[in-house]
Amino acid sequence: MRQPCSGVPIAVSAKRRLSLRDVLTDGRVALMLPLGFSSGLPFLLVFSTLSAWLREAGISRTEIGMLSWVALAYSFKFLWAPIVDRYDVPGLAGLLGRRRGWMMFAQIATALGLVGIALSDPQTRLSLTIASALLVAFASATQDVVVDGWRIDVAATERQGMMAASYQLGYRLALICAGAGALYIAEFVNWRSAYMAMAALMIVGLVGTLLAPRGNESAMRERLPFTAAIIEPLADLFRRKGLILIPILALIACFRLPDFVAGVMANPLYIDLGFSKTDIANVSKLYGVWIGIIGAFAGGLALTRLGLWWTLLVGAVIAASSNLMFAWLASEGARLDLLTLTISFDNFAAGFAGSALIAYMSGLTSPGFAATQYALLSSLYALPGKLIGGASGAVVDAYGYPLLFTGTAAIGIPLVFLCFIIRRDTMKTVEEKKEQNVLPGSVPAASR
Repeated sequence: MRQPCSGVPIAVSAKRRLSLRDVLTDGRVALMLPLGFSSGLPFLLVFSTLSAWLREAGISRTEIGMLSWVALAYSFKFLWAPIVDRYDVPGLAGLLGRRRGWMMFAQIATALGLVGIALSDPQTRLSLTIASALLVAFASATQDVVVDGWRIDVAATERQGMMAASYQLGYRLALICAGAGALYIAEFVNWRSAYMAMAALMIVGLVGTLLAPRGNESAMRERLPFTAAIIEPLADLFRRKGLILIPILALIACFRLPDFVAGVMANPLYIDLGFSKTDIANVSKLYGVWIGIIGAFAGGLALTRLGLWWTLLVGAVIAASSNLMFAWLASEGARLDLLTLTISFDNFAAGFAGSALIAYMSGLTSPGFAATQYALLSSLYALPGKLIGGASGAVVDAYGYPLLFTGTAAIGIPLVFLCFIIRRDTMKTVEEKKEQNVLPGSVPAASR
């Protein structure tokens, strides 16, 4: 096996099973921690944290709600993902390569946007606040695209679960900094200092970018007209997968649907049952975060021991069935022990299933289209949950919490059937990647 973070290609046996030690000593897994931190940091800073500042400044709830539309940058990032796949950042690409050049560009732009928010005054210069928030959202979404592309380029499919787990750990730590951390600074100093501090923390991602090895850029396509750069990734998926792509896309679209619906209705359920905000914060927002991280690493470990398909199947079953815990909680009432058990099961299942899905979607991509194809697939898996989650409140009003959560748990039944339909294709894809003499991400010495 090649050494961690080495750019020198070394042949690997297609028959050798990847050991846990191989994964845990891989420097690329460790690098996903600062890159995940850099991706997670901006998210709350243009949403809930910024909303708190705006409301404190006397901005109307209507205007604050309209500002949430900056989230569309994350939903439609696939529209400019082809640019990341096909074009270089002038200057930076020559020094760092295409992927890392885009990574650094996005991180610098995100930091500048946060500085812009810090220097603005929502009471007198709201337009600057909005413009800076838009810059942060677009730059942050671009960073997500390029980090995913780099991750897929540098590691084989069986390593993707553990890399995703490391990424999620960094991401969740960043959410703590951007949420609680920024609010603490704003409380004891001021909002400007809070956003300046968050901008300074983007250096964590910059360090990760500089330490990261180059990806397999020799496999990237040459520049094409932009329309072709959008169409070709889709055409490539259809050429390689054929009709089996239909159940593949159906599986991706529905895989996290129970989790998304639970995410929308969980807090209203806790409040309606009579749990205190302290109980909710302690169990859901603190304890639950770490259980989710454990679940993510368990999913990554399962990928190395059980393989991709079995991990995907287990993830589909436990992620859907975890909603039965919410139905049970809704029937039993405000029992703190049952709340803790529900959060434990749900967050572990969500972390496990997340690692499995990320690894699966990563394995579906082609080296030259990795960023664009992954952006398309990740947008697909989030869209149905957002649409159906928006109607979940009406279902609760009409039929109650138990029926909603039991119904979403039932989604696990067709998910199991879809897993068996795509089983042969999944096994074939993994074997094809194992049979390559050089793992994805190996770069000839001359191109380093």
